[in-house]
Amino acid sequence: MLDRLEIRVLPPGPRFPAQLRFWVNGQDVIEGAVYEGGRGPFAADVLPAGRPSLLQATGEARRLEVGEPECTGGCCGFLSVVVQRFGDIVQWSDWEVPHGPTPPPPEFHFDVGQYAAEVARAEADRSWQVDT
Repeated sequence: MLDRLEIRVLPPGPRFPAQLRFWVNGQDVIEGAVYEGGRGPFAADVLPAGRPSLLQATGEARRLEVGEPECTGGCCGFLSVVVQRFGDIVQWSDWEVPHGPTPPPPEFHFDVGQYAAEVARAEADRSWQVDT
């Protein structure tokens, strides 16, 4: 059975600009790995306007930072994953987790159509942008 990805954008808050959260099969992957208080990557960094997002899956493996603990990734390390497309499957594997007792998330396998549609939806939704 394939996994299902949902990308949520948290609105800007007092400490951070808008950030992404990745829900797989109904669970927040970031919170599960970096605990409450940690954060996802900034939406503007991963979903840059006018360019393909870093979430796009290709046949070339690419490591993507998807979260960090409350103390910052520079202190304890980042939550990162290798994203790669294999035919009709997008694989998230080879997790690196911040220092701490949390085991890495499992390997995920997404249908390329569902994955691409969810990434395209997140790229198109600019409601989180703050007009300056």
